[in-house]
Amino acid sequence: MSDRGHPHPDGHDQPYDPAYDEPAYAEDPAYDVHDDGRDDTAYYDGDPDTVTGESPLPTERRAPGSRRGTRRRTPGVGCLVALVVLALLVAGLYVGVTRGIDAIESRLGGDAEDYPGPGSGRVAFEVATGDSASDIAAGLAEADVVASAEAFTDVAATDDRSMTIQVGTYELRREMSAEDALEVLVNPENLVAGETVTVPEGYTVEQIVDVLVESTGVPQRRWERALEQPDALGLPDYADGNPEGYLFPATYEVGEDPRPREVLGAMVDRWEQAAEEADLEGRAAELGYTPAELMVVASLVEAEARGEDMPRVSRVIYNRIENPGTAGTTGLLQIDAAVNYALGREPIARLTLDEIDSVADSPYNTYTQPGLPPTPIEAPGDDAIEAAANPAEGDWYYYVTVNLETGETKFAETPEEFSQFRAELDEYCDTQSDRC
Repeated sequence: MSDRGHPHPDGHDQPYDPAYDEPAYAEDPAYDVHDDGRDDTAYYDGDPDTVTGESPLPTERRAPGSRRGTRRRTPGVGCLVALVVLALLVAGLYVGVTRGIDAIESRLGGDAEDYPGPGSGRVAFEVATGDSASDIAAGLAEADVVASAEAFTDVAATDDRSMTIQVGTYELRREMSAEDALEVLVNPENLVAGETVTVPEGYTVEQIVDVLVESTGVPQRRWERALEQPDALGLPDYADGNPEGYLFPATYEVGEDPRPREVLGAMVDRWEQAAEEADLEGRAAELGYTPAELMVVASLVEAEARGEDMPRVSRVIYNRIENPGTAGTTGLLQIDAAVNYALGREPIARLTLDEIDSVADSPYNTYTQPGLPPTPIEAPGDDAIEAAANPAEGDWYYYVTVNLETGETKFAETPEEFSQFRAELDEYCDTQSDRC
């Protein structure tokens, strides 16, 4: 199997690799293609981190009535949800969109390109003064929130609520339907108050700290000291004090003077919400795993898959763990993201044998060590946790991303079928892409 590894700091959602599995990996080059009640008095280090008042609240919201959808990964980067700030037209405390809408009403009538939704990932928008409705639509399309500017303006032109959008920051998703995007913007309950920070899916603790330092200006040592007090953060017992995978990716209100322990605690609280929604502990018992193991699976799924492929990749992982020796497998997951985690680096197009051998003894080397890695390798989002708790039904043991641009992925039950898909990828790499 393969993966896309850790995310780059400036993007998210890159295509991941073919599922690479051979009876002995040394016989063939590693085949990877991809472009990762609190005790408030428990901690005080002399910095002004004493917890007072309420903890910051995560402000992640979906479009009303929507559920999880397919993510569109940005080529060359790992699981990043970009924090995009767009300027929207406002009048007083409201956005007046009639000027742009009136200008385009006369040319409505054709079917504009639109995503089916509900979308995924997170894009934060600040509604501010200055732009017309057509500028708004163009910005949404450029950020890949909607498929086209016309789709949004078509919907806005027929909805009077589009004239009442309030000033502030809203959290949208990539690849939403235009109607769902408008529903978020016209609902003032979706406003994200105060200073915010967005933590992308697929980030490691180290990368999350980098984001928090850059976004808040709070020194790195204060975040690291807060992380050294896991009991004060509310981590579950089965995390064994390790926050990797439990700092949930979302948009959080942090205020003008953020306190690291409060912010990190809010992230753990948001993880707990996601775990409860997926019935993580209950499903773990039903599947025959521990909740900690399901979190490891969720992190691997986050590294490997997108959208509707997530439950199927989850099933491949479980099949390979539970049925060693079946379909040509050897009991090894062979997930490159875990090896890159062991190497402590960003993802590369393909792992070499020397790179795999250099960390042969690491428990995260899924080419040499059977079973799951000991901890999550990155922070999974809602979709990945749901997929780990509810894998699809199927007899797949391999998968191959045959088109790195579109992310088209094919799943195989036999090594012969896998070889055919891998040949498709080879041809694609030879003729259509220089990213292989």
